[in-house]
Amino acid sequence: QVQLAESGGALVQPGGSLRLSCVASGSMLRIIARSWYRRAPGQQRELVATITPGGTTEYADSVKGRFTISRDNTWKTVYLQMNSLKPEDTAVYYCNVRGYEGSWNDKSDYWGQGTQVTVSS
Repeated sequence: QVQLAESGGALVQPGGSLRLSCVASGSMLRIIARSWYRRAPGQQRELVATITPGGTTEYADSVKGRFTISRDNTWKTVYLQMNSLKPEDTAVYYCNVRGYEGSWNDKSDYWGQGTQVTVSS
């Protein structure tokens, strides 16, 4: 089983920037994708950004052009660079990895505990 730990959340003013980090540890995992999700107050959890081993990235329309997902070469750490932050970006941000330890049929999602991002003046 994989353990994930997010960090980097903070209080920031509108227009500011933050970089979130997520470090994976534990059992070996064949990665399908690594993603960032967020849950804003009173809203459902939503997918923010995804990166795959093939190098493809996807972003929610609400963050496109402002956020960038990246990772190190070992895939141990994934980042979310957030620029031009808006109050509506306020949320708990969660790190996710989708993968499998055995066969593809046994794929699972693993989650971090979340890190709070608050955008306010």
